Amino acid sequence: MSSTISSTGFDISACDTSNTDISGSYSSTCNLTTNTWNTTMLPEPSYYPIYYRVIGTTFQGLIFLIGVLGNIMVVIVVTNTRSMLTPTNCYLVSLSIADLMVLIASVPNEVLSYFLLGDEWIWGRAGCIIFIFLQYLGINASSLSITAFTIERYIAICHPMKAQMVCTVNRAKKIIIGVWVFACLYCSPWLFLTKTVPIYYKGHADVETCTFALSREHYLGYFFADLMLFYIFPLLLSCMLYGLIARILFTSEIPRNMVKGGNSPGDSVKSSNPSTRVQVVKMLAVVVALFATLWLPYRALVVYNSFAVHRYMEPWFLMFCKTMIFINSAINPILYNAMSIKFRRAFKRTLSCCQRQQCRRGPYFSDVVSSRFLPSTLNMAEASCRMEKQQQV
Repeated sequence: MSSTISSTGFDISACDTSNTDISGSYSSTCNLTTNTWNTTMLPEPSYYPIYYRVIGTTFQGLIFLIGVLGNIMVVIVVTNTRSMLTPTNCYLVSLSIADLMVLIASVPNEVLSYFLLGDEWIWGRAGCIIFIFLQYLGINASSLSITAFTIERYIAICHPMKAQMVCTVNRAKKIIIGVWVFACLYCSPWLFLTKTVPIYYKGHADVETCTFALSREHYLGYFFADLMLFYIFPLLLSCMLYGLIARILFTSEIPRNMVKGGNSPGDSVKSSNPSTRVQVVKMLAVVVALFATLWLPYRALVVYNSFAVHRYMEPWFLMFCKTMIFINSAINPILYNAMSIKFRRAFKRTLSCCQRQQCRRGPYFSDVVSSRFLPSTLNMAEASCRMEKQQQV
């Protein structure tokens, strides 16, 4: 039911009268009208089998919860912790916001589609436009954010003198604004390239689907521009830059007082420990590698279906492709926590302080027990939390 990764898989198959339904049988559901079809010729209602619904809902629902909570935590940790406010972490915040956008605009609709009739769309024309636009915007902004932090790390490590002027938080914020403005302008045609049309099944009326506003052939150039600008080019550039970074890190001595490194991704503090720089680069390289791997099945399917006479629309493979994309939008916070010591500490500190504040503000402590009777351990925890906040400032 959306252009990229929602239920109908817009750029996976054309919405014409030669689609296959979820069981793989022939159906003609996209352009059926009462003027061209007799009610006796209408297709039977089609639904996903129960096991397909359960598996899709379970896995994608779990990915959605983990991804939303994890990306929100990244935004909170970086924006509320002064020591975490570094150029590369600013790009990671941009990446988290883009991933949140993809998850929120895609996963709930995808799960809902498992329980609706065929290609039914329930959010109307406005919903069709908004959800498709947000999906493309999030996908393209995430790719541009990955490219931006790759370039920033390359400059910081391979050109340390230039990095002192170029790799700053203020410049990173300006670049991020430019990334989102460009992504919005590039994706703006999708505000006019989609529409809702009625579809007809036996015994069902007033059902519509979200589909192309033009014939599919008009979109092929757009799809391949997406493929080149937001997948192939960023990956080629990242491979080249990380190769140059690896050569510098593993074969050259970098002046310790000139290279920006740290214990977290993109830490802008001076570091005399080369292993921290290697740790940062490894983690960011893994982010890029996962992006390439998890998007590959879907991108390959789009290319194949763009030229194939009979498009490949096997439901389980479609679910696999979409789930890989959802994992890509959910896995980065887990990766930061696993590979970055400073991120891991910041996560724990933020969660710990939130728990302490919740205990302090709870009804039992605030309404029943006065502060002088609070347990000494709780008082010590509050004092520790206040000290941590003061250190951050």
